[in-house]
Amino acid sequence: MLEVGMKAPDFSLLNQDGETISLSDYKGKRVILYFYPRDNTPGCTKQACGFAENYPHFMEKDVIVLGVSKDSVASHKKFEQKYQLPFPLISDPELQAIQAYDVWKEKNMYGKKTMGVVRTTYLINEEGIIEKAFAKVKAAENAEQMLKEVE
Repeated sequence: MLEVGMKAPDFSLLNQDGETISLSDYKGKRVILYFYPRDNTPGCTKQACGFAENYPHFMEKDVIVLGVSKDSVASHKKFEQKYQLPFPLISDPELQAIQAYDVWKEKNMYGKKTMGVVRTTYLINEEGIIEKAFAKVKAAENAEQMLKEVE
C-alpha cells in the first residue's frame, strides 16, 4: 500500500466507455480512487452502489470518484448499466495501476492462496499527493467513510 504524502502514480487506462482516463486529467481536483476485486460480486456491488448513492454529495464537494478493477471494459459497461453507476470504472487487465498502487496481493480464500486485488481506497489531493489511504476497507461502509473524509 502506498503511503500518505507520496505522489500518486499517474496512469492512462480505459473506462467503461472505452475512453482513456488518466489520473493527471483531474489535477486541481480531489480524487477518490478505489480499487475493488470484481464487478457484480456482492461486496463490490455494495461498494459501487454506496458511491453512486452518495455521488451527488461528492459532486457538491467537487470530488471525483474513480473505481478500478482488472475487469474488462465490457464487464464494466454491464456493471455500470445494471446499477446506473454515475462515475468512471477503469479497466486494468494488465494490472498497471493495480500494481503501481500496491493493491495486488496474495489472498487466502477458504484455505487456498490466490493473487488478487485487496479492496483499497485512496484520497488524492488537488496536487496529486495521497492525502489518505485505507486498506482492507469494508465495502458497504466505504462511501460513507470517504464522504466524512472529504468534509
